[in-house]
Amino acid sequence: MAKVVFKVGDDVSTDAIYPGRYMATVLPTETPQYCFADHKEFNERLNKGEIEAGSVIVAGSNFGCGSSREQAASCLKGWGLVVVAKSIARIFLQNAVNLGLQTVICPEIEAEVGDELEIFPDKIVNKSTGKTFSVIPHAPARQAIIEAGGLIPYARKKLMQERGVAA
Repeated sequence: MAKVVFKVGDDVSTDAIYPGRYMATVLPTETPQYCFADHKEFNERLNKGEIEAGSVIVAGSNFGCGSSREQAASCLKGWGLVVVAKSIARIFLQNAVNLGLQTVICPEIEAEVGDELEIFPDKIVNKSTGKTFSVIPHAPARQAIIEAGGLIPYARKKLMQERGVAA
C-alpha cells in the first residue's frame, strides 16, 4: 500500500521538479534535497525525512515536460518516490526508466493527498475511495530496466549473466 503525499496538475515541468538554479548539483546523492524546491512545505517534509520511500506523487497529464534534465528524475528516485500520472513527457519517461524511477501511467487516476493506493501491473486500486483505474503498462524491456534499478544495473546484470557470473 502506498500513500499519496503530493498532488500536482497538468504540464508539470522539469524546472518545477528540479529548479534550474540547482543545475550545478548533478550527483544523485545530492539532487534529492532540491526536489520540488519551490513547493516549500513538500520539500521541507522530504528533507526532514517525514515522507517514506514508496510514497506516491499523483500528477495530471504531461508530467516532466520541458527540458531534458536528468536531475528531475534523479531527485525523485533519491527519495524513493513513485510517480503516478495521467501521462508522462517522453524524455522525462526515458530518463526515469534509465535511472530506475518507478513511474505508472494511469490516464483516469483519481486520488488526493492522504489516499492509500494499491498498485498492480495492470491497475491501481484507490483503497480510500474504492475505485479502480487501469494502467498503461511499460513495454517489457522498459519494465525490466526499472526493476533492475536503472539502465546501468540492468546492463551490469545482463553482462554478468552472459559471462556466467552470479549477479
